[in-house]
Amino acid sequence: MKIILLRRLVTAVSLLAITALALPSLAQDVAITNARIIIGNGEVIESGTLVVRNGRIAEVTAGQANTQGLQAIDGTGMTAMPGFIDAHRHINTGPDEKAEMQAQLEAGYTTILSGGGPAEGNLMLREHIESGAINGPRIIPSGRITLADHTSESARVEVRKLADMGIQWTGEISLTPQPRPSLHEIEVLEAIVDEGPKVGVTVQVHAVSTTAMVAAVKAGVRRLVHIPNKDFVDHDAAQLLADTNTMSLATIGFGAPVFGVFTQANQPRFRDGKAWPEFISGANVDAQGRAVGTEIGYTIVNARTLWDGNAMLGYCTDTRYDPHAGLQHELESYKVMFSMQDIIKLMGPNTAAYINMADDLGTLESGKLADIVLVQGNPLEGFWHMLDARVVLKEGKIVVDKR
Repeated sequence: MKIILLRRLVTAVSLLAITALALPSLAQDVAITNARIIIGNGEVIESGTLVVRNGRIAEVTAGQANTQGLQAIDGTGMTAMPGFIDAHRHINTGPDEKAEMQAQLEAGYTTILSGGGPAEGNLMLREHIESGAINGPRIIPSGRITLADHTSESARVEVRKLADMGIQWTGEISLTPQPRPSLHEIEVLEAIVDEGPKVGVTVQVHAVSTTAMVAAVKAGVRRLVHIPNKDFVDHDAAQLLADTNTMSLATIGFGAPVFGVFTQANQPRFRDGKAWPEFISGANVDAQGRAVGTEIGYTIVNARTLWDGNAMLGYCTDTRYDPHAGLQHELESYKVMFSMQDIIKLMGPNTAAYINMADDLGTLESGKLADIVLVQGNPLEGFWHMLDARVVLKEGKIVVDKR
């Protein structure tokens, strides 16, 4: 009898141990002291304290605060910023997911909205992270819907299927950019836009010409994963986005050549590692069919046109390659047209609003989730300081510490 009871006890203890290993680590109560704090709403505290309790920001104050009983992080020489959000990155489960997700955290990303499924793989990746099996950022899954594959009614069914799976976002729904989206595309899109809010699914559209962008907005779309890279956006189109509160992800680095990531040969590459600009997806070409590389010129000017027209821009990379290199590439492109103050607003509160999480993310304010990046130096002096993340917290848990 004693032997049986002992075996049962051992089994119970073993099960508890296995369960504990599978659960994510609990949030820590932390105090970040002596740090420059970029709130994200335009306010900057040159030397202050951030107090984190139960996974949320409890206090943000200039100077010292009561930190008794808290795990202390000395932020001397560092700047605290809201955790980075990539609102459109192509991710999925797979054999390399552990290293890939750790690299995301080390670059400073604490939240990623999937660029376009497949939905099942996105859900599995999220589960692996939330269960504690791997370390990684917060994953927001999405699912694909291709307009050409559906009637209006079958597209509604697909939207409901996503909702039933627990997916709250469509991936990027592509519209024909030139000469214009077809009537069939618009009819199906309108059905998706109508069905989405009924079941809690946010609709995102890939519209890379001004004509397609305007058509999407007129169809009721309020989330655009790209700004146009086929032509220049005019002031009327920018005003349309502002008037309808339509948010767009800048994707400003699309078409900009990448150096030193895929090869050290000092040759420009597209973001898939192939030759720039010949292998840009849907590259702009001249009359002889030669790629001309105008995509970067269009995106970089269009971003400023939309911004000056009071249209809301958010941040994403639209990449699959190394997240640190992708962050650098986007920031280098942004800096041509934007101040650091504007980049911080664009990457923080604007992107949090795009992913419907403005109440929890995007700024370092009391009550918000403690997603915090500590970078060396002062990002207001130059974007390169944002490439040097030393400590990353996700919901109060220290997930990267390179001090």
